[in-house]
Amino acid sequence: MLSGIYVPLITPFAASGEVAFDALEKLAARALDQGAAGLVALGTTGEPSTLTPAERREVVRICRDVTASYGTQLIVGDLELTDGATAALVTVPAFVRPGERGVIAHFEQLAGRTPVPLVIYHIPYRTGQALTAATLRRLGEHPMIAGVKYATGAVDQDAIELLGDLPQDFSVLAGDDTYLSPMLALGATGGILASAHLHTHSFVSMAASWDRALGHRLAAMSALLFAEPNPTVIKGVLHAHGLIPTPDVRLPLVPATAESVARALDWGA
Repeated sequence: MLSGIYVPLITPFAASGEVAFDALEKLAARALDQGAAGLVALGTTGEPSTLTPAERREVVRICRDVTASYGTQLIVGDLELTDGATAALVTVPAFVRPGERGVIAHFEQLAGRTPVPLVIYHIPYRTGQALTAATLRRLGEHPMIAGVKYATGAVDQDAIELLGDLPQDFSVLAGDDTYLSPMLALGATGGILASAHLHTHSFVSMAASWDRALGHRLAAMSALLFAEPNPTVIKGVLHAHGLIPTPDVRLPLVPATAESVARALDWGA
């Protein structure tokens, strides 16, 4: 069962525009040193659509080696690069809007041939396809579907119904950073959270022992980090702390404004 906090790593870039693999390795180790249950390689936060195939392979290799050395878990956002991974993070097919019967058929087919368990990435404001609790419950009964990253932009009725009646060994991980606290209160077992690049230990503590006051503080920080498209503000803050060589992102993203980064840096000051 998947539980705890998973950090979906950014992809740091050098001033030359190349991937700063050494910085990536240090970020991975830093997150695990602070108690993260594992890493996510090639999640949305890592800008995978802008990476070359060779860059994607190297990102996964580094994350695999680091998690192996710590004895922690690795979730990979690419079904073609799952060697050594715990699970694969797979979105509902975007733009197609196949309906829930189509989604069930799609995931059952993937689950029948995947080498590792699947984590469904339920993010309807990106994919255009909402799923009910009943659909997620049915998918969760498949032995090769381990859980869902729940990122609907709300704590909605389907989340309440799903968490109230989960299939055995099926995990619900919070996927919207600002909603970690209420999702944990309802029974989520952890989260896949870009904000956990920062104050990772606090997110880990929150997942281990729900604390309303800490939840409010972390939600406020997450809101600041998502004031502009992810991961631009996070990269700006990591760069300001000297953890990555540049705050750069690849098009179509552009770096966060100095104002947004400054507001995030002021959190907790």
